[in-house]
Amino acid sequence: MKEITVAGQEEGQRLVKLLGRYLKEAPAGFLYKMLRKKNITLNGRKADGSEKLKKDDKIQIFLADGTYEKFAGRQEKAAVYPTARLSILYEDDHVLLVCKPVGMLTQKAAPGDVSLNEYVLGYLAESGQWDPGAQAFRPSICNRLDRNTSGIVVCGKSMAGLQQMSALLKDRSLHKDYLCLIAGAMEESRRLEGWLWKDPSENRVQILDGPAQDASRIVTEYEPLRMSEEATLLRVRLITGKSHQIRAHLASTGHPIIGDPKYGDPKLNLRYRREFGLNAQLLHAWRLEFPDMEPPLEALSGRRFEAEPPKLMRTIFEKVT
Repeated sequence: MKEITVAGQEEGQRLVKLLGRYLKEAPAGFLYKMLRKKNITLNGRKADGSEKLKKDDKIQIFLADGTYEKFAGRQEKAAVYPTARLSILYEDDHVLLVCKPVGMLTQKAAPGDVSLNEYVLGYLAESGQWDPGAQAFRPSICNRLDRNTSGIVVCGKSMAGLQQMSALLKDRSLHKDYLCLIAGAMEESRRLEGWLWKDPSENRVQILDGPAQDASRIVTEYEPLRMSEEATLLRVRLITGKSHQIRAHLASTGHPIIGDPKYGDPKLNLRYRREFGLNAQLLHAWRLEFPDMEPPLEALSGRRFEAEPPKLMRTIFEKVT
């Protein structure tokens, strides 16, 4: 008999899903059959697999060793994750907020990449908060930023944290504000609406005036904070959230983000590169505002977190606006 004790990070997932992680070679029908026959029990009682697990729940698996090993499959050697000093804005048992620097991937784009996600896993493993050999749960980044966009990234440290944060990002109840510097003067706040179509072969998007096949409706709000004839510092709020939305939407108005190599003004970008050494778009995920949160994330209810922009970005903001 094998017994699994549910860890705090695993709390909140359904029993059958956790079983699928430990017995990854077993068909779902087999797992449900074992539950019906009480060859798998929860806290010594019959279960149907839909139960949401709590910390310290006991799962008993009454299978012959050979059968268990067959369905458990080949156990991968625990990965070793890189470590780096993270800029941590907030941390509890369920959520980690970090400020990603310019130039770092949020998540891997290719197998050999090292991204913020790997650095977070390395931090959690090194600090004893997560076991890299654990089969039932792996912490993960919840939102993505472009490689050359800095700012706040959310990580779910537990199943409950991952589920709630992913739900907030999906229903847009977690407010995300960005800072960016655009070319030219914008005097008034605006709400931009349009349709975004992505060309996956070029990793580039287009902004359309109306609906089209494979295009998504987008809404972007912005407010000028400081302005000169040359540039305007904007606070931007994403009402929807699509890849490259802010960059392409602002560029479509004739006011691209300064430094943006994909949607920006090449001549202006070259001048800022020569004058300031700028090699990335001046876009920063600046602030998160949380709505009322349910347990176990109630400590985040109504809270606001801000990440200071990088030094070069602050220098340029001050000098040109």
